[in-house]
Amino acid sequence: MEFTVKSGNPEKQRTACLVLGVYESRRLTPAAEQFDSACGGYLGNLLRRGDLEGKLGQSLLLFNVPEALCERVLLVGCGRERELDDRRFRQILNHTATALNDSGATEATVYLTDLAVKSRDLHWKLRQSVEAVEEALYRFDALKSKKDAPRRPLRRIILSVPHRRELAAAESMVREGIAMVSGVNFAKDLGNMPPNRCHPTWLAEQAQALAREFPTLQTQILEEVEMAQLGMNALLAVSQGSAQPAKLIRLDYRQGPSEQKPYVLVGKGVTFDSGGISLKPGEGMDEMKFDMCGAASVLGTLRACVELQLPLNVIGLIPAVENMPGSQATRPGDIVTSLSGQTIEILNTDAEGRLILCDALTYVERDEPAAVIDIATLTGACIVALGRHPHGLFSNHPPLTHALQTAAHASGDRVWEMPLWDDYQEALDSNFADMANVAGNRDGGAIIAACFLARFTKKFHWAHLDIAGTAWKTGKAKGATGRPVPLLTQYLLDRAAEQRREEA
Repeated sequence: MEFTVKSGNPEKQRTACLVLGVYESRRLTPAAEQFDSACGGYLGNLLRRGDLEGKLGQSLLLFNVPEALCERVLLVGCGRERELDDRRFRQILNHTATALNDSGATEATVYLTDLAVKSRDLHWKLRQSVEAVEEALYRFDALKSKKDAPRRPLRRIILSVPHRRELAAAESMVREGIAMVSGVNFAKDLGNMPPNRCHPTWLAEQAQALAREFPTLQTQILEEVEMAQLGMNALLAVSQGSAQPAKLIRLDYRQGPSEQKPYVLVGKGVTFDSGGISLKPGEGMDEMKFDMCGAASVLGTLRACVELQLPLNVIGLIPAVENMPGSQATRPGDIVTSLSGQTIEILNTDAEGRLILCDALTYVERDEPAAVIDIATLTGACIVALGRHPHGLFSNHPPLTHALQTAAHASGDRVWEMPLWDDYQEALDSNFADMANVAGNRDGGAIIAACFLARFTKKFHWAHLDIAGTAWKTGKAKGATGRPVPLLTQYLLDRAAEQRREEA
């Protein structure tokens, strides 16, 4: 999809389709009023006749509007103006994109940035428009023999801005949105791939392909022999039951000053999680292919970072494994020595994400990071606690927590801070090792998992994002969401802006 920005009056646009908003109940938005005035009140007459109420999800496609230069006009319901918030704005754009794609118009000029969204400016609306349109049009049909594509798909969106002086800034925001979408869609594609194709070796190949596409990225793949020599026994314990060898995938993006400490993103890459010997229930087990969505989000964020040419040093680290109940699989009760030297009693082989992450987190100490963020579909308990809307956020550094909350607000990719108190740590006590990998009961499961990881992060500023409820959708809309690529990309954009302010 091509996105551009343009200033000008709606009635003067020669376009295949002009998109205008209608508030509930039957009230035109400012741009629609201006267009209606130039067309002799044609739209107002239609609304008074009851053709469109203006409710969310409604739309009306018009042809041959008197005095109009455009071929079509699409009226889109925007709901009640006073209730228009972030979520409803995205819904409006999602519905607009779907309606346009079915209209036969290959191009559309959209006048929805004049909608009054609570506490949001034009630039936010522009970037969200790009993201929402692409979200609505995304399809994963790479493995379908017959593609279900419209006869004349939408190819170009022109977003309106009120004044010419705002064009340069608007173009910048659209570029940000395009890069964000590129990263999100890349993460979705990886997450949606079936596990017979997406295994650790394939995931490593995708990282290498990304580096070939973008020369500012370098990759390094550590094999099981190298990980064993380092002492990454917690990670290797997870892959023992699988015929697929584990990989430790590292990507380096070094476009910041040489003395700048890197920001490190660590993504859980369990390409399929059967639970191992602690086998999961069969129902919904197909969705365990999404257990590598943390890894996908790291690759997606790095793609966005490269396309934005951010002047930062960023490292992506992905411990990639498959968790299977083979004859060599780790058993409940086994004890392993992690890369940190701490010993772990594995009471549940389905609590495998923390085992691969703990070794990866110890590994990043050598890079002396500015901050480390791990991203993992870690616990079903996080879904119980928070549902499927925000990511669970845990951190040992309040300024990092605040920076992620700020990025979440700006991007619309929400987080919710969870406690990381020492009171919970005793739940991991073991009679036979330094710690167990799970508690003896189900209380506070997401917190206990984060407390486990915290034991390996005492030498740097760290945040943990539990994305178990947000990485994919279930039911009819089943598929990867690409989250939290928007959050992570915004966090890095903010760090780049912070650096520019310090240099000024």
